[in-house]
Formats: sequence, structure tokens, C-alpha cells
Amino acid sequence: GLYASAIPFAGVLYGITKGRRDFRVEHVPIPSERLPKAFDGLRVVQISDLHLGSFPLDSDIVQRGVELINLQEPDLVLFTGDLVNDYADEAEPWLELLGSLKARLGKYSILGNHDYSDYARWNSPEGKAANLETLKRHHAAMGFRLLLDEHLELERDGERIGLLGCQNWGRGFQQYGDLEKTVAGTEQLPFRVLMTHDPTHWDAQVLGRGIDLTLSGHTHGAQFGVKINGTTYSPAQWIYKHWAGLYEEGGERLYVNRGFGFIGFPGRVGMPPEITVLELQRT
Repeated sequence: GLYASAIPFAGVLYGITKGRRDFRVEHVPIPSERLPKAFDGLRVVQISDLHLGSFPLDSDIVQRGVELINLQEPDLVLFTGDLVNDYADEAEPWLELLGSLKARLGKYSILGNHDYSDYARWNSPEGKAANLETLKRHHAAMGFRLLLDEHLELERDGERIGLLGCQNWGRGFQQYGDLEKTVAGTEQLPFRVLMTHDPTHWDAQVLGRGIDLTLSGHTHGAQFGVKINGTTYSPAQWIYKHWAGLYEEGGERLYVNRGFGFIGFPGRVGMPPEITVLELQRT
């Protein structure tokens, strides 16, 4: 009995001391015949779910992550939401460090469910609204262009692709996102990348619209996984149909990032934090 109880304790201890800092860089090729030639080889780093309020102020984990991202020499850095747990001021100690992220074509972001501070107690609606406005300013201070149900066109050598960012939309959560507004005016673009925080949005509204690549996070892979015969199993798969990694249906792809940070349990066991390097490839 003593030995049996020691096994889960050791796992928890590992998750808190080592697992939460054991970043994995996942290299994911995205081949497409729709991709304009000028964007062949584009390196896109996706990060998600920073949850900066969970990191001790003396932690070097965030710096380690930033250094790893910059080592990838990305063309784009895309952040798919949940900068904080509840309050905008959780991000303040980390703004300068995250501002040092480098990307040749820019850094872009969206909001996740925690960013709206729906789980915190507020004395007034005005206080909650002010918190969100502060959070938006923090994105700008880090050099990220925050996309709120909107799109922009990225241009290279006279060719263009679309980058779309939708506010949070998820089953079981308050649904802020307006996908119709997000995609409006993008139909003629040859290739589109959509950022939307919650992967349940893909099944519910996105799939079937011809969006080439959707990037999500949110699940954290439940911060727990067990590998058996080369396959990783996680409680997340009982909650989410699409919980980690790459999915494809009808030529449309979804990538779900396992997350950078953590919330609730202060660690990760068998579900390491992730930095995703997506390489767009013209076929």
C-alpha cells in the first residue's frame, strides 16, 4: 500500500517540479495546394494558454519558453488565448519579457475564455469592462495585434493569405465570438488561417466553410496523460472530441495546442507544455 501510494505522489511531485517546465517543440507540416507560392515554407509558431497568473514571480519558466520560441526563428507568432486566469494585472510582470518575442511578419493574438474574467467577482460591470480594456492594452504592449472578430491580409511578393481571429466561442461557455463577422470579406483569399480559442467551435461552426487551418488551445490536454504502446491517453479526450494535435476533415485542418501554462493543478504530468512550429508547404 505504501509503495502504491508513492507512485501517484511521485507523479504529482514531478508534474510540479519538472513537468510544467519541460517544453516540447512540436514540428507540424501543413501541406496545401491552395497555399500561394510566396508563402511556401512559412514558419508559424503557435502558443496558447499562458495563464500568467499561475507562475510564481521568481519562476524562469516563462523566460525558458520565450527563448525556445525565438530559437525557432518564426515568421509569425500566433497566440490563441488565455493570457491570464482572471485579472489583467497578472500579466504585468511578464509584459517586457513577452515583448521580446520576435517574428519577421508580426505577432497576433485572440482572447480565450479566462481573458473575459467571467470567473472573478466584480463590484460592478464597469470594473469588469475596465479589466478587459487593460488586458487589450497588455497585448499591444507585448507587440501583439489582437484580433477581435476580424481578419487581416498578409502579403508576400504580391500574394496574399488571410489571418482571422475570432473571440471566444465554446460549448458550455459564454459565446462572445462572431464567426460571420470574422470571415466576412475573406472568401476570395486562396488560403485562410483562423485563430479561435476553443476547439469545440470547429465542429459547431467552422467546419465546412473552407477554412484551411484553424488553430485552437483551451484543453491543456487536461495537464495529464499516460502513454501506452506509443499512444497518449488523457482525461481530456472524454470531454473534447479534438483535444490535442492535428485533425483533418474534408481538406480542412484543426490544430489543438496543449498549452504553455497551467491552471488548477500547478503542474503537468505526461502532458508537457507545447510550442508548436507549423510549416506551411505548397504542394
